[in-house]
Amino acid sequence: MNLIRRIKERLTGPARPEHLRRGKLGERAARKHLRKHGLKFLTANFRSAHGEIDLVFRDGDCLVFVEVKARSSENWTRPAAAVNAAKRRRLSQTALAYLRQLKNPRVKIRFDIVEVLLAEGKVREVRHLPNTFPLERPYRHG
Repeated sequence: MNLIRRIKERLTGPARPEHLRRGKLGERAARKHLRKHGLKFLTANFRSAHGEIDLVFRDGDCLVFVEVKARSSENWTRPAAAVNAAKRRRLSQTALAYLRQLKNPRVKIRFDIVEVLLAEGKVREVRHLPNTFPLERPYRHG
C-alpha cells in the first residue's frame, strides 16, 4: 500500500491535508454562491504580510472582502464564530494592503463571512453573512 501511495504522489503530487481540501471546496462553493447572487468576482487568496483574504468581490460600488469558513459540523459553534478579534484585525490589515495596491480608491468596503457546511465531502449548505464586522480600530479607510 505504501508503494502505491508513493507512486500516486509522484504522479499527482502529495495528498492535500483534509482541512485544505475542505477549505478549497468551501471557497469554490462560496464563489459560486456569491456570483449567483450578483456579486462580481475579483480575486481569490489575496496575500499580504498580515495575512490572506479568501475572496474579493465587487457589489455595486462596494468592495467586499470575504472570509470563508467551511466546516463538516456545527456541533460546538457556528463556523463564523472562528472569526475572532485577532482574525478581524488581520483581515482589516490585509484589506488595507489590497486597497494600497489599487492606489487607495475612494470606495466603500465591507467584510462578509460565508459559512459552508459540508457532509461526506460535499456542500450541504452555504450561508452568506454580509457586512459582518466593520474595519477594525485603529485602521481607517477613505
